[in-house]
Amino acid sequence: QVQLVESGGGLVQAGGSLRLSCAASGRTFSSYAMGWFRQAPGKEREFVATISWRGGTTNYAYSVKGRFTISRDNAKNTVYLQMNSLKPEDTAVYYCAAGARPSVSDYEYDSWGQGTQVTVSS
Repeated sequence: QVQLVESGGGLVQAGGSLRLSCAASGRTFSSYAMGWFRQAPGKEREFVATISWRGGTTNYAYSVKGRFTISRDNAKNTVYLQMNSLKPEDTAVYYCAAGARPSVSDYEYDSWGQGTQVTVSS
């Protein structure tokens, strides 16, 4: 397993942008697929985006496609989530996760970060 630490969350107005980062410990980061999930108050955790270990494959939830971009820098052991044109409904705690393959299902991820809060005001 890897240890994951998210950062970059905060308060932003609707239409604004944020970039989340997830730093991983361990030398095996480049062998993991990475995912971003989010959980809003009173709602279940939902898939946001995922990226394969080399970055060649990405997948997005329909609700964020065209607005969010997932990327990774294996030399820095970091995965990013660039979030543009933010909406109030994007407000949630965002989690990064590491797993064996780029999946939309949270049960396929073995390691999770502690989460970072993103709040979008209208």
